[in-house]
Amino acid sequence: MTDVRKLPASAGAEWLLGGFGLLRKAPLGLGLLGVIYGLIAVLVARSAEQDMNLFLLAELALVLIGPLLLGGFVYAARSVDQGGRAEPGQLLQGVRSGRSARLLAMLLPQVVALVVCIVLLFLLVGGSELLQLAQAMERMQGQAAPDPALMAGLPFGRLALWLLLVFVVGILASFFTFVAVPEVMFTDSGALDAMRRSFRACMRNLAAVAVFLVLMAIAVIALYIAILIVGVAVKLVAGATAMQVAVQLLAMAVFMPLVTGAMYFAWKQMLADGDAATAAPSATGFEA
Repeated sequence: MTDVRKLPASAGAEWLLGGFGLLRKAPLGLGLLGVIYGLIAVLVARSAEQDMNLFLLAELALVLIGPLLLGGFVYAARSVDQGGRAEPGQLLQGVRSGRSARLLAMLLPQVVALVVCIVLLFLLVGGSELLQLAQAMERMQGQAAPDPALMAGLPFGRLALWLLLVFVVGILASFFTFVAVPEVMFTDSGALDAMRRSFRACMRNLAAVAVFLVLMAIAVIALYIAILIVGVAVKLVAGATAMQVAVQLLAMAVFMPLVTGAMYFAWKQMLADGDAATAAPSATGFEA
């Protein structure tokens, strides 16, 4: 097992370009995987209209299968990168290959981060202040013109500090899983070892990760604006509900392959052994 490689900051841009390249190479195959994920998310959201308990169970199920599907997306990304195809059955490749437990362990950093954020909320804001804030919000909902006096004395400064810390904790938690999923899918590494290597890789290549996150945020905003334009056209033809569904499906068809493709290339450059550790190619061809 090789050590974590040190990459230049520009590598972060290469990861994103690699994800775009894969999506451009196999738009139908990878896009279909995203649509399948989007359909599952839509069904979960719609279940709230039927029964809240059903929705909570469905939401929990979606959270649990999330890492399994991420493993499938990453596997499909490597398949396309190696000249193969992206197929729906690949979404369950992690299950078929006996990696379910290791993939499910990828939820551990998120659980720990959630607990840390809750503890920080009570430490920074306090239970009584949170209760006061909840009561103020409840009263404001029943007012046509909210009374500014209701907001007087609320700890907005400490809430802002908490939100900043939540952002930092979330970023650090993502470091444990950023390249851990492909590490689990393509090596015999255990879950904890994969997460440890992922965190080390992100910390050692912090500049590249920062470049990737900034460029990814810009790309998401630009793409989402384009998707919303398509959604408005759908709304004019089929109504608001159809627009919501179309926007979610299109977003997942683009964002899931893009993000997981970038994760694959990041792993390939930072952790992969041998010939796999090559620069992200500029894929220009098209295939299903």
